[in-house]
Amino acid sequence: MEKDFKNSNAKRFLDAYNDIDYSLKTRYGMNRAMGFSDLIRKSVVLNYVVRKYEDDLIDYGRLRNAIIHNNNEDFVIAEPHDTVVENIEHIRKLLTTPPKVLDSIGRKNVVITYAGKSMREVITLMASSNFSNIPVYKDNNLIGVANGQKILNSMGQYLIAGGKCNTFLDNVQIEDMLSTLQNSNYYTVKKADCTIEEALNEFNNNHKLLAILFTKHGQNNELPIGIMTGANVVEAQKILEDY
Repeated sequence: MEKDFKNSNAKRFLDAYNDIDYSLKTRYGMNRAMGFSDLIRKSVVLNYVVRKYEDDLIDYGRLRNAIIHNNNEDFVIAEPHDTVVENIEHIRKLLTTPPKVLDSIGRKNVVITYAGKSMREVITLMASSNFSNIPVYKDNNLIGVANGQKILNSMGQYLIAGGKCNTFLDNVQIEDMLSTLQNSNYYTVKKADCTIEEALNEFNNNHKLLAILFTKHGQNNELPIGIMTGANVVEAQKILEDY
């Protein structure tokens, strides 16, 4: 009987359930005594995977209580279906050994530019590289990201105010343009070991986010070793589904 339990769907389900419970409580410093449903609801705002599978995980919490007797995991009274076991094991894999952005997506040949470059030079660089988000550095410190749409908007405002196109292109530096932006929440910097789940969470929580730069330690005074933009979001979601 013991051998059958070790190879049963119930054992596989409970192992995955316990790993998810432990992983989330450890990662987010939750109380060890917290119930599973409360844990999931509190983790929804913190974790893209939990948010995506919230309903399933809540159901699995109820199922866990239904398949064991008197909180004794060696004595089960029901067997989960194969598809249920496969799904909870998939969720466990996503939460305990998540894929990293730079191992699967995220452009590594990051093109950068510098604060003193004219708008003409930056626009030409965008056209020649075919990249619409280019990090801008000054004295080895990141001061912003040159974004094609923001440059176009800035140029439009300059022309509306009576400025000349060539003056904007040749006399305005990218640093000047960046200083006119209302906020800097359209980009962020993360450590090189950032997971796809963490990156997707950034995009989900900030709908103005255009790009995530990855540096060795996640600091603005480091050159980028990778970049992920909104164009990579669908690809990232697909990777998690197939992982």
